[in-house]
Amino acid sequence: MKLPEKLQSKLQERIQNKTLRILSTEKKAIDFSSNDYLGFGKSESIFNKTHQLLTDRNLKQNGATGSRLLSGNSELYEEVEAQICAFHNSEAALLFNSGYDANIGFFSAVPLRGDVILYDEYIHASIRDGIRMSTAKSYKFKHNDIEDVAKKISNISNQLEDTQQLYIVTESVFSMDGDSPNLVKMIEICNKKNCHLIVDEAHALGVFGDDGEGLLQHLRLEKEVFARIYTFGKALGCHGAAILGSNELKTYLINFARSFIYTTGLSPHAVATIKTAYDQLADSIEVKRLKLRIFTFKQATTMLKFIPSDSAIHCYIIAGNENVIKAAAALRAKGFDVKPIISPTVPAGKERLRFCLHSYNSTKEIKEMIHTLTSLYYK
Repeated sequence: MKLPEKLQSKLQERIQNKTLRILSTEKKAIDFSSNDYLGFGKSESIFNKTHQLLTDRNLKQNGATGSRLLSGNSELYEEVEAQICAFHNSEAALLFNSGYDANIGFFSAVPLRGDVILYDEYIHASIRDGIRMSTAKSYKFKHNDIEDVAKKISNISNQLEDTQQLYIVTESVFSMDGDSPNLVKMIEICNKKNCHLIVDEAHALGVFGDDGEGLLQHLRLEKEVFARIYTFGKALGCHGAAILGSNELKTYLINFARSFIYTTGLSPHAVATIKTAYDQLADSIEVKRLKLRIFTFKQATTMLKFIPSDSAIHCYIIAGNENVIKAAAALRAKGFDVKPIISPTVPAGKERLRFCLHSYNSTKEIKEMIHTLTSLYYK
């Protein structure tokens, strides 16, 4: 059946604007684009240990067979949630099938009618979608702007009744900029005004902290937030996510988060992979190696116009979709896989090359890539 005209016109607009997304299987260039910061995604050790764990426990089952509330729960699920709690110093953890599921589940269920959500303007799309599904009102604040946060919190909290809640939402590392908010100040403001702070740590897990625990634990602030969200498709190299908080929050999500209730659970293999990845993270030199690579990159780019970042994500602004696409193609031709981030994913005029660093990138590869970028733009 033919695609409706309105949908065809939307596709045609993307083609004309050179913003049409396509799937690609190209993987031969040096990786400066994936979220596999520690190389866990292609780790034979994790693959083999996961297989051995399933074999040792006689878990020869391909799927969960149902939602966790029906037939999909298991001792392994609960063991991994306990492991995550211990690693992240949390009272409770609840596994979701993905970071997207975790965010839409949380934000569609927790903030209720009459409540208010205040979120960073650069917050991830999955959080935005969850907020849209909520019955609470929502407003954005300027990116990482503590003064704007404080002003808006003060204005909104003065108008709320005792039963109404104010939820503040941010990320510890932003995926399109690689930067971080001042979490110490944000927590001070939230505590003063009795706000509930939610922090998405997707791109901090495996990067910050002695063992990659994330930025909140690195700053010893993990007990100061209402909820933390960790996703496993980045540094852990697998799939799934967890929401961390109190036992009461976990019970509430089990009862009201629709993306948890109405979906088949993760397969035993997926849950076992999360366990093995956490085992490896707690015992890995890859976190230290990644930190060295980040240091090398920052030292070599001090004179270039990168967005300031201490994370594994570093972005170089090249305004205009066509310009940034050409820049990525030029780097690809030299053997470096660097992705262009175009509008509308980022605001028009803020298009950029997004460099993701990994523990397995050699110092030589990093310096050669920077030399190539410099030769393109600093002749």
